[in-house]
Amino acid sequence: MSDFELVEQYETVNLSRDGGAAKIQLARPQALNAWNAQLSADLGAALQLVAVDPEIRALCLTGDGRAFCSGADLKEVGEGATTPEGRPDLYRALVERYHPIMIAVRGMEKPVVAAVNGPAVGVGLSLALSADLVLAAHSAYFLLAFVNIGLVPDGGASAFVASRVGLTRATEMAMLGERVSADNAERWGLINRVVADADLAGEADALTRRLAAGPTKSYAGAKRQLNAWALADWQDQLELEARTQREMAATDDFVEGVTAFMQKRPAVFEGR
Repeated sequence: MSDFELVEQYETVNLSRDGGAAKIQLARPQALNAWNAQLSADLGAALQLVAVDPEIRALCLTGDGRAFCSGADLKEVGEGATTPEGRPDLYRALVERYHPIMIAVRGMEKPVVAAVNGPAVGVGLSLALSADLVLAAHSAYFLLAFVNIGLVPDGGASAFVASRVGLTRATEMAMLGERVSADNAERWGLINRVVADADLAGEADALTRRLAAGPTKSYAGAKRQLNAWALADWQDQLELEARTQREMAATDDFVEGVTAFMQKRPAVFEGR
């Protein structure tokens, strides 16, 4: 049984704590923790609390319900800012909504564990891979779903995936848009460990407590070194992703992809 106690409850995120270990749980289970504007605000606030509290020395990210995060909430696509051409301004959404979260996790001078309890899809996969150590339930899967609606990886996914599994597997994931099982993800080196579904919460809690009891400054130094080697230009990559995504949002294939998704039918792409 977990000893974590709830300390902050936002509309879409729960922040709990056990001594020096903290846990942020995405809490939109009815929407498979799809990422909307409110989740960005709540997650950003929770991450800020964790980052500035010197008594918190390690963090676990996880999801409530059946999913870790099913990606961006496509129901909001038509509700945000638009380009002069009338298309969704995905560049602005990425820069304002998603990038600050990824930068906060990668830049946090404390170790971060992702406990992937179910599907990690699209930008949800990006969030999982922004963590330092990734544990997954056996039933979880990972999916760069962007291509299925005519988009490209974003939220740092192009950097995170390629740095973990190399160009060959990253290309496969980005272009085929197929599920990667937890077992294959571990085999490829995309994640660190697969555990039985019933054991995930306990394993993740134990690992977070272990890190919270460790040499925090050492972890932070190692994180800076690994960022400098494996992800030296990743914030430039965020900008490239956002500019490319803006181009994709202007295509007819994107309109067809989202429409088909909402109508629960196969998309018919025409390459324009």
